[in-house]
Amino acid sequence: MAMEGRSPFHSPPESPQIRRASEVSSVVGSVATAMELPSKATEDETLSDPCRETASVEILKDTSQTDNGSDQKRSTVDRKAGFRESRPETMTTAAALLLGYPTENTIQDDSPGSSISSADLEKGMAPVIVQNQLGANEIEKSDTVPVARRGNHTANPSYNSSWRISLPPEDIPVLPVKRERRIWRRMRHNLMTVYQRLFAICFTANMIAFIVLMVKHRHSKPFGPSRGDVATAAATNILAAFLIRQENVINTLYAICCSTPWWFPLRFRRMVAKLYHFGGVHSGCAVSATVWFILFTALITKDFASGNYNQPAVLTVTYILLTLLLAVCLFAIPKFRIFSHNTFEAVHRFAGWTAVGLFWVLILLVSKAGSDLPGADSLGMVVVKSPAFWILLVITFFTILPWLRLRKVEAFPEVLSNHAVRIHFKYMKIGPILGIRISHNPLKEWHAFATIPAPDGQSFSLIVSDAGDWTKKQIMEPANAYWVRGIPITGVLRMAIVFKKVVIVTTGSGIGPVLSMLVSHPLPCRLLWSTPNPEKTYGDNIMESVCKADPDAMIINTRASGRPDMVALTYHLYQQSGAEAVFCISNPSLTRKIVYGMESRGVPAYGPIWDS
Repeated sequence: MAMEGRSPFHSPPESPQIRRASEVSSVVGSVATAMELPSKATEDETLSDPCRETASVEILKDTSQTDNGSDQKRSTVDRKAGFRESRPETMTTAAALLLGYPTENTIQDDSPGSSISSADLEKGMAPVIVQNQLGANEIEKSDTVPVARRGNHTANPSYNSSWRISLPPEDIPVLPVKRERRIWRRMRHNLMTVYQRLFAICFTANMIAFIVLMVKHRHSKPFGPSRGDVATAAATNILAAFLIRQENVINTLYAICCSTPWWFPLRFRRMVAKLYHFGGVHSGCAVSATVWFILFTALITKDFASGNYNQPAVLTVTYILLTLLLAVCLFAIPKFRIFSHNTFEAVHRFAGWTAVGLFWVLILLVSKAGSDLPGADSLGMVVVKSPAFWILLVITFFTILPWLRLRKVEAFPEVLSNHAVRIHFKYMKIGPILGIRISHNPLKEWHAFATIPAPDGQSFSLIVSDAGDWTKKQIMEPANAYWVRGIPITGVLRMAIVFKKVVIVTTGSGIGPVLSMLVSHPLPCRLLWSTPNPEKTYGDNIMESVCKADPDAMIINTRASGRPDMVALTYHLYQQSGAEAVFCISNPSLTRKIVYGMESRGVPAYGPIWDS
């Protein structure tokens, strides 16, 4: 087949079955006429559009009636092996049926009394085409318009399928040995990830300042550093924890890092792409703020016990604040957070708001006590001169800001199947690789989803798949309105643009954020999508968008072939495509597995973490 570069198709080998199929001239002639199959001379023209590629079609005759025992044995479909027969001539009617492709016999059997005839089939039913792409067996649906479908499915005259469902290749190269010793490898990629390193840097810096301050004032009267300095240290860390999670700050950081040019060394770009681990700064500063506040509480308690600071109201508020900070830190521990995410959200939100309010009360009480001293400034001057006042003012502003943008917007649900729904919004324009949070109860829970910009640039959509009670309800009982707040936030996949070419691995509804990037920000990449019944679950529009984004996308139907070795497939595509990095958008377990499997072999890999 004459094409520039490597063609994604390979011609099937010659076989006795194919030669016998050519003898069925009447059927072949009718199907070829209906499908307008290209001749050998026009193959280059036909294959010029990768989303409309058609290969030379061979009618695969069922070998159940052949008198050759070996042919009969070779044509048997081994369901447990996931239909991994690589020889196209062995694809039988039984195999096509098990893979979900209608045949003349099944249509006549499933639709008794119908008027469907061979002539009807010749007009629209394409034979099964078997091709090889990257060593994978593929069952391709033709570009012809079907006139009938099995069972209760009705005809769809506008249907035009151009995607391919792949089977995992049998000849995947053996994965190379992981680098480094096991203990160092696990420490580096599990215990000392970028998230943990950022946490360690923030916490260590604070503890050094803590120790220096305590040593410096060990002989002070009263004991310890200034209470105001300790309160300022606690407030500064709380401010840093707030800012690093603020939407405008996150988007600004992504904009800066994504401007990294391709001519920068790959090692530098690999480090920049780890930006999404910024949660380490958030948790590191939050824990440090709690430690500083513990010191503040201890000093206030000592002063009160010694009779030097007779302010019971200050002491009471201080202990309530310390309890709230400890509760926030406790419920943010990953195990507690995963065990009861709704509880974590409630504690984080309401305890955080209460803490901000109590900080204002504490500042006013401490300032009032200071202004009552002989020769002290007025209350207003004491408050204004306090660094903690200005820090708390900024914290309060960024706490309120997202809620000033709270609004209820109209939604247009499109139920794709009983496992997924696509929700369309028209209230704003949106850029690529952004996510929004939606809710039915703004004070109770929020759910984040990646958005897919519409081609017209005036609207966008998101995909919700069945992953729990809330998502299941959105599918079974689609809503016409949702609450949204804040501004869209840039997602992890945005960092893919700092690489010249990437491999993107996704499962299930993870195709949403992938399409958000590939549809609105085309990037040289290879796409691996593994999901049960992709066509049935997500519909024609999503499948066609995937094909448009990556004509050579490897789409695996796990219902037909079982779950493949995703690590091996990912490494296979990485080596074959010459990509610079791998991005994985999947469930936490598989994401960690693929990222670890790649990084332990020296391949740059990225995927959302629990606090990204």
